[in-house]
Amino acid sequence: MESPIRIAIFASGSGTNAQLIIQHFQKHPTIQVALLLSNNPNAKVLARATQLKIETYVFNNSLFQSGDYVLNELRRQKIAHIILAGFLLRVPPNLIQAFPKGIINIHPALLPKFGGKGMYGMKVHEAVKAANEEETGITIHEVDEQYDEGKIIFQGSCEVLPTDTPEEIASKVQQLEHRHFPTVIENWITNNY
Repeated sequence: MESPIRIAIFASGSGTNAQLIIQHFQKHPTIQVALLLSNNPNAKVLARATQLKIETYVFNNSLFQSGDYVLNELRRQKIAHIILAGFLLRVPPNLIQAFPKGIINIHPALLPKFGGKGMYGMKVHEAVKAANEEETGITIHEVDEQYDEGKIIFQGSCEVLPTDTPEEIASKVQQLEHRHFPTVIENWITNNY
């Protein structure tokens, strides 16, 4: 039997997307979530991963940005693809070079709008509300050296009502993330082989 395609998830927070991705691939015939990595030793995502019997790996920002500390762990684990699911650090060049077109991210807006440095989480939804946007959504894209500028793989949108609060916008966007992210990952990996 052929070895599964091993993927790693990077996450910094609660990890609802990471949990759904892990569950989506638990019985998958060819794709396996092998590792969850976090820069936050207190992130809820670590407990979610452990509960689902996924190995976890915690690192600090300086080790991530300099040297091959994280890259060596990914190589040791024979990781083929990296998924960023609520990961707040910029991916260093050595990882991008080691995984060309092999890292994807989910962004909680319709890029190129509301992207770039500092645009994450509730800050994005507050900016969408302040701009009186009539729609927002998610963008799943490849990761390159620039924030939120890699090739777009998928976008999904939802309506923003004039009465929506940033929290209500966040809820709508999270529903899109949960509905689409695992299957977009599966299609992206399958189409790369």
